[in-house]
Amino acid sequence: MLDRFPATRLRRMRRDDFSRRLMRESHLTTNDLIYPVFVHELPGRAAIPSMPGVERLSIDELLRVGEEMLELGIPLLDIFPVVDPATKSLDARAAWDDDGLAQRAVRALKTRFPELGVMTDVALDPFTTHGQDGVIDAVGYVQNDVTTEALVRQAVSHAQAGADIVSPSDMMDGRIGAIRQALEAAGHVNTRIMAYSAKYASAFYGPFRDALGTAGNLGKGNKYTYQMDPANSDEALREVAQDIAEGADMVMVKPGMPYLDIVRRVKDEFGVPTFAYQVSGEYAMLKAAAQNGWLNEEAVVMESLLAFKRAGADGILTYFALDAAKYLRR
Repeated sequence: MLDRFPATRLRRMRRDDFSRRLMRESHLTTNDLIYPVFVHELPGRAAIPSMPGVERLSIDELLRVGEEMLELGIPLLDIFPVVDPATKSLDARAAWDDDGLAQRAVRALKTRFPELGVMTDVALDPFTTHGQDGVIDAVGYVQNDVTTEALVRQAVSHAQAGADIVSPSDMMDGRIGAIRQALEAAGHVNTRIMAYSAKYASAFYGPFRDALGTAGNLGKGNKYTYQMDPANSDEALREVAQDIAEGADMVMVKPGMPYLDIVRRVKDEFGVPTFAYQVSGEYAMLKAAAQNGWLNEEAVVMESLLAFKRAGADGILTYFALDAAKYLRR
């Protein structure tokens, strides 16, 4: 009988809860969660049909969410402004308005909850009439250097409002270095940069664009000329290396679960703080399946978030952050 089995039986350690816990390699805590929030100019809350359970928030409602985050122990939120269409323009000039929606939201949060981490999205697509992440030329091509100049102004404006972290999501070449230099020159030496270093031209962003109100502006357009080709992996490492060299404090891979191999490669190659974004399409799929009774929501949410940690992510941006924090308390 003994000849039929090895001396090591891997199932031994799986037999009991205590031994499974002792050998557990990856751990998820509330400290790993970042909550993306949509802020609008209207009073109260507004549902987002393609993202059940996620709402656009007024600044007053945002403060309520901030209070809940502190109670749950979630360290950081990320602000995405849903602006009045009348403020959109070809050059996105409203993006660096010191009295803009994102800037007011930051000031309100940092005044009320100075201990809560606040990150802002640095991108022009909420502010452009065409829905692209930059300033376009006569044929619709996003101009790199002109766009970078606008992003610098936006990032400095966010830092002046009190943002702890600015997060450029545009994928323009050289924008991390330009933003870092401008922040230093303006005295914001401790404002951190979380770079969207490997942001792919993904089909998983649809519900986000609905939430932000940019889907109609973009129309049948795409972002293939600046976001990464989903077929590429080595290129992601070049993007990350460039952003680190230019002064990024943290790097991000987006989307999340379809790109866990990229998260692993980035963490192994660079060993820097590495984050991943469980994007709107991922959220919508899990939520829809759970609402139809096809999946257990709590189980799949927690398994999916743990997968990010197993792949090497230091933290996860997820619309499930509040729910996950409550699950972790059980």
